[in-house]
Amino acid sequence: NSSSMKQFILLGLSENRGVQKIYFVVFLLFYTLTVAGNLIVLTVTSSQHLNSSMYIFLCHLSFVDVCYSSDTAPQMISGFLVENKTLSFAGCIGQLFGLQFFGCTEVFILTATAYDRCVAVCWPLHYPALTSRRLCGRMVGVSWAGGFLHSTLQTLPAALLPFCGPNKVAHYFCDVHPLLPLVCADIRAEGLAAVANSGVTSLSCFLILVTSYGVILISLRGQTLARWHKVQSMCRSHITAVILCLGPSTFVYIHKNGGLSEDRSVAMFYTLITPTLNPLIYTLQDGEVKGAMRKPCRR
Repeated sequence: NSSSMKQFILLGLSENRGVQKIYFVVFLLFYTLTVAGNLIVLTVTSSQHLNSSMYIFLCHLSFVDVCYSSDTAPQMISGFLVENKTLSFAGCIGQLFGLQFFGCTEVFILTATAYDRCVAVCWPLHYPALTSRRLCGRMVGVSWAGGFLHSTLQTLPAALLPFCGPNKVAHYFCDVHPLLPLVCADIRAEGLAAVANSGVTSLSCFLILVTSYGVILISLRGQTLARWHKVQSMCRSHITAVILCLGPSTFVYIHKNGGLSEDRSVAMFYTLITPTLNPLIYTLQDGEVKGAMRKPCRR
């Protein structure tokens, strides 16, 4: 019975107290930059200066990044200061739900943004009609609903598993794979279902992304070099964000023969570093966002 497991002990990233203090400073800095950077982008993209529908997606992406990072970072940072990194059963399942929810929603929003970029490149004259604010709002709503459904399908079966110990989670946060070894039952079906759920979701989004960029490449046949450069500048930030989002998380779910430290290092990248980099990617590579950010600075 899962209720017999009252709390979990997270083993974290290192047992060395000196190393933990260094981690505390570094991770606190990254988390502060994540929250500050994404809140700035959130404020700028929700302003009336940026009317393009793309900024609806960017606004929600920044909000998701803050939530996603906040699901694991504060608990992890505070864990560097205490001896026993304990987390209640409810807290662990809640963290698992948040991680899956915000992570999947981010993938869906990036996939929806691919449609926006495809229309902007291939049908620029019809762009306002094909990407109305109402349609983009619905796409964002579907992204949030899809993330919620995926997270429920991942979390509910995990919460009902019979955990009987040991209660030590060989990770710095609660996720499906680190929890499965603590179950005192045959977990092959649950493990396969978790991988299948994430696999189908990732593969579906990947195929949509590849298709949208395939359509863009076909539309560029016979175009001038200047046109290629313009399209590259329009899509560069989105492609970078997709690689940073899908790359590390896909590696963790597919490459399950890798070492534990390897998994934790990659997880550290997508839970902490990627949400910090996303605001930089969009602000440094998007002229309109940079322009909108300069206006309040000039005032």
